[in-house]
Amino acid sequence: MKFLITLLYILSKIPLKILYVFSDIIQFLNYLFVGYRKKIITQNLKNSFPEKSDKEISEIRKKFNSNFADYLVETVKSFSISETEAKVRMQHINQHLFTEAKEEGKNIILLAGHVFNWEWMNALATLVPQEHSHPVYRKVNSNFWEDQMKKVRNKFGNKAIEASEVIKHILKNKNDGNSIYLFVADQTPHHSHVNYGLEFLHQKTPAFIGYDKLATRLDFTFIYCEMKKVKRGFYQINYIKVEPDGERFVNNEVVKKFHLLLEKTIQRWPDNYLWSHRKWKYQDSIKTFDSEKVVL
Repeated sequence: MKFLITLLYILSKIPLKILYVFSDIIQFLNYLFVGYRKKIITQNLKNSFPEKSDKEISEIRKKFNSNFADYLVETVKSFSISETEAKVRMQHINQHLFTEAKEEGKNIILLAGHVFNWEWMNALATLVPQEHSHPVYRKVNSNFWEDQMKKVRNKFGNKAIEASEVIKHILKNKNDGNSIYLFVADQTPHHSHVNYGLEFLHQKTPAFIGYDKLATRLDFTFIYCEMKKVKRGFYQINYIKVEPDGERFVNNEVVKKFHLLLEKTIQRWPDNYLWSHRKWKYQDSIKTFDSEKVVL
């Protein structure tokens, strides 16, 4: 394991322009020999974009494979990327929302999707007035990889919290405008925890609702992270405040508005979403399906 850690760190010190050569090789080998999750990616795209032709689906899949290969080498780069380079490569738009929440004395919940490259958001902690920044992560089967990804997410002053502990942490600490919690909020629940589902990209979609329950209990500021790949190695996040229709959020309002915002992002840049995951595999386990639409 020590050898692997050392190897990862050495690779991370390689300039990105050279790491992208590795990305091109990964993409080439995947195209010729591997076909990584090709059937899953194709089916997810066809179900999500029924109006698109096979040629259009194939083109999106090809671009996705390129973006995914870039994501892999960019994740390696995350182990040693400097604060300066991280700020240059990830532009943060609408930072005034963080100042406003601080002045209002409201903690922030950031809602991001699996849009490339969500792993490069960590430098936000150095740009905002809040003292505490907590990326929320889910346990993985490998203790080694969990430890390594925690190190990545704890860069620049972040303090990552495991998903099963975050609600307890939020309720135990003051809502004083001094904390940020980052949820990658389109995670797929385990089939034993699929209680709620909604329509997303033309499909019945199981959804986590833990952060939505917080919206009805606590006066937090909720912000959606719209991720855009500007060009290779450079990204932009546009922060969008999620507002209630009434004075306060009602049940399932935040989760529906998040998925609607994410859907619009994916429709604008469809090749930049993580199509290789089995997001819809537990459709049949949904206990409560919510067909009611929301308006932004």
